[in-house]
Amino acid sequence: MAKTDTLNIRIEPKLKKEVETTLNDLGMNIAEAVTIFLKQVVMTDSIPFMIRKPKLNAETIKAIEEVEKGKNLSKGYTDLKEMWEDLEKED
Repeated sequence: MAKTDTLNIRIEPKLKKEVETTLNDLGMNIAEAVTIFLKQVVMTDSIPFMIRKPKLNAETIKAIEEVEKGKNLSKGYTDLKEMWEDLEKED
């Protein structure tokens, strides 16, 4: 069947680049992957994979919040006392 319709979508450039890299490794492009996805939607009459909200534990949630607040988590420590002092002054 000839492809005659166009589907325009907007995605983040970083996500597009990551997707292209992965799909290229699999030997396909985005259009082919979308076509496969849409055919599976029709064949299964559903989204062809499970969609879940990730379950994050309290430690992970706190780390995400700290990064969003600009907290520098990349500093390395050799002294535990110094680490705790830094953590306490950023709260």
